[in-house]
Amino acid sequence: MESGAPSVQATETSLRIIEALVDREGSGVTELAHHLDLPKSTVYNHLKTLERNEYVVKHDDMYDVGLRFLQLGDYARNQRRLSRIGPPEVDKLAEETGEMANLLVEEHGRGVFIYKSKGSNAVHMDTHDGKRVHLHTTAFGKAIMAYLPRERVDEIIDKHGLPEATSATITNREDLFDELELIRERGYAFDLEERLKGLHCIAVPIMKNETIVGGLSISGPKSRMNGDWLREELPSIIQGTANVIEVNLTYG
Repeated sequence: MESGAPSVQATETSLRIIEALVDREGSGVTELAHHLDLPKSTVYNHLKTLERNEYVVKHDDMYDVGLRFLQLGDYARNQRRLSRIGPPEVDKLAEETGEMANLLVEEHGRGVFIYKSKGSNAVHMDTHDGKRVHLHTTAFGKAIMAYLPRERVDEIIDKHGLPEATSATITNREDLFDELELIRERGYAFDLEERLKGLHCIAVPIMKNETIVGGLSISGPKSRMNGDWLREELPSIIQGTANVIEVNLTYG
């Protein structure tokens, strides 16, 4: 929020309730009120307002988010040219590597998955379109931050911190900036169990006219994503895909 900008408390409460419904995969009024430390009557009134406007649905005594958000999310995603141009190449990358290929962007200092494609050997992950993650815990997040101005990265850290996801997560600011410099030198980033134990990722930035617009990553179990395949072969493969997307973004 901009400094000095007014806060509409009722709106913030509704948004907290919506996010809590997502996190809890649905909830009853009493449980939700306890979770948010809000009066039961307040939660109930917000839920009924959201239900009347078709943003929330009720099944028996349980409330959950409605499909109206699907329309809004699809609109928001398609406002970015990257989400329209990137998917065919991401599909090819997943098919070629057999792993999970992901297309992501930065928004409000978080990484947001906007498209993913499963190769024939891809493992199940906790990600989905729209999922937000801390940038410093992911390969694609670090690939994006490496090409942001230092002041912007400092703003992101000041806002979201550097929380530890696993014992491998970078949680020191200067260590992170050292890593970002290394990423700029070689052109790609690694996530070696920094967000999820047992998972390795490689990512590259996607640029348009020398401006960072997103990141492209490949994720898989560390038992497969290691050695020469990870450090020698995959960098060339993923950089080739990113180059095609960048050309299409610039000239398509």
